[in-house]
Amino acid sequence: MHTLEPYYNWRHLYIAAEDPRSPFYGYQNSEVYFTDTIYDHVIHPQWDNIGSETLFLKVLFADYERGFVIIEFLGEWNDLLGNDIMTLKRDIIDPMLDQGIDKFILILENVLNFHADETDYYEEWMDDIGDGWIAVLNVRKHVLDELSNYGLDQYLVLGGALDDLAWRSKPPKQVFSQIESLVTKRLGM
Repeated sequence: MHTLEPYYNWRHLYIAAEDPRSPFYGYQNSEVYFTDTIYDHVIHPQWDNIGSETLFLKVLFADYERGFVIIEFLGEWNDLLGNDIMTLKRDIIDPMLDQGIDKFILILENVLNFHADETDYYEEWMDDIGDGWIAVLNVRKHVLDELSNYGLDQYLVLGGALDDLAWRSKPPKQVFSQIESLVTKRLGM
């Protein structure tokens, strides 16, 4: 797992640690030392620690004018034991909402497992975004099944064309436009 890096080809456009509006403003990643682990696996030091034992992320891009953010995740999303959604909602999402972000693109291709629990924080997140949305990209089949089986698909736009989106070959605003088009069609907006 130590070789799985967050996507870095947009770093010339955006770095969350240098964005005073980001919850990660001033966050320091080691360039040399591997300090974080998921279970007994060391992970690449560029992933940002959100206070979860098994879930890490990287804010790849934020656009406050258009109100969107792209976040890549790594690890195991565990609401059952770790209440990862509460940590994510309170410490990352709420500060972004305060900055006008209401469209969230979550890249889950490196989320290896998902363990559901209560849906309260997902419902609250949806209530907080008004006309916004939460789109989930490139989810592994078993993770998609768990999200859907637990009814989280009523809060998250996932599946279909979002499951195999080639986002790395495009600039972030183009990725947003493509996803916004898919989400708008799906939600009938």
